[in-house]
Amino acid sequence: MKKHCCEDMAYHANFKCDIHNTSFECPDKLIIFNDKDYGLIIHDGGTSSIGIDFCPWCGTKL
Repeated sequence: MKKHCCEDMAYHANFKCDIHNTSFECPDKLIIFNDKDYGLIIHDGGTSSIGIDFCPWCGTKL
């Protein structure tokens, strides 16, 4: 069984940056994933995210 709904979501949920220390510092990290919940990272210098219920790439319910 697939862990993520599509290849794009899998790429962004599993993205690891070699330059920045945390996901919230990296402008290329868009999605935060914690075993069952997805969120869009708010890149404002903090550690906030907005939960999402549908994939931004394929539209599948998460």
